[in-house]
Order: sequence, then C-alpha cells, then structure tokens
Amino acid sequence: MTDLISTLQWRYAAKKFNPTKAVPQDKLDRILEAVRLTATSSGLQPYELIVVSNKELREKIVPVAWNQAQITDGSHLLVFAAWDNYTAERINASFDLVNTERGFVNEGWENYRKMILGAYVPREAEVNYQHAARQAYIGVGTALIAAAEEKVDATPMEGFDPNAVDEILGLDKRGLRSVVIMPLGYRADEGDWLVNLKKVRRSRENFVTELK
Repeated sequence: MTDLISTLQWRYAAKKFNPTKAVPQDKLDRILEAVRLTATSSGLQPYELIVVSNKELREKIVPVAWNQAQITDGSHLLVFAAWDNYTAERINASFDLVNTERGFVNEGWENYRKMILGAYVPREAEVNYQHAARQAYIGVGTALIAAAEEKVDATPMEGFDPNAVDEILGLDKRGLRSVVIMPLGYRADEGDWLVNLKKVRRSRENFVTELK
C-alpha cells in the first residue's frame, strides 16, 4: 500500500503530453484488463471501453472536446461508453454468461435475475442510462490507478460534446453513450504548467468521517 500511495501522489491530470512517446501495447493491455476486472452493480458491466488510437478519429474529436491537445498528443484515447438502456436482452446475456462460465445454474441467482429484470426493464431509458454511467465511473477510477501503476499519464475529461463523440465513433448505432474520455500518454518534459505544482487535496479530517 505504501507503493500505491506513492504512485497516487505521482499521478496528476497531465495538461501536455509528449506526442513522440507512445504507450507500449503491454502496458495498455494491463490497463484495459484492470478496467475489465473492476466492480459493477450486479456484475452487469453496463458500459464498454472504446480504445481509439486512430489519429484521424482523434483529430475529429478535438474540436468537440474544447480543443484539448492531449487527445491527439497522447497515443491512445479511452472512451467510456455506457449502455443507453437496460434491456432484457442485455441483462439476460450477462446472467447467461455467468451460468456458462461457472457451469451450473443456481436457483438464487435465477431469482435475482428475475428481480433485476423486473426492476430495470420497465424504467425509463434515461434513468437506466444514468445508472449505467455511474458504473462507468468506477471503471474510470480503476483506469486512473492502473495507468499510474504503469507510470502512464491519464487525463480524465468530461469537457466534450457526448452526442458529437457518439456520432464520430458510431456509438449511437451500438446503443452506447459516451460518458468520459481519457487520453493516455506521457507527460511532456516542458510546457505543462501543472506538472511541478504541489498536489493538493482536502485534509483527512475534512474528508473522512469515522463513526465508531
């Protein structure tokens, strides 16, 4: 844990990337695997992770993302895209996968499936999307920690037009809506006003409440 705390102290939201330095495939794969393995409500994994290394696609995203240069100066752009709705098909596919992988059917698990179907499917699509988006944020946190562990810089961004990004990447046609984008790369040697500034967070006393 000491190493993890030190790693988290090292990371920050890099404002300028070195465009000549790309994230190696093995590091990228471990970051993606960490996100795949992270927690989600009921294990549904109601979002997908889109990895954009194509430079032309990333150049199209820059104008609809406040012209943030990290999108193209980094070597990869992660797009966390949540399900636009919980459907019976999506929920059943998740439960069926568990049964297949574990090799048996559990009565309690099947009752839980019925409960989830009964609670989620009738809800409005926007309500379901908002729930799925909150699950995607768990993956965002995992990606930040995993990237820091690999000494890869990652800058999470909400400053973009989701509808425009969805259209550029064809996410709307896949029943997905972009939630957060995250360029991956390496901080530039110079030109980043934030790089050498002290990391500031609220004190433990002002952040943590212990009820004993």
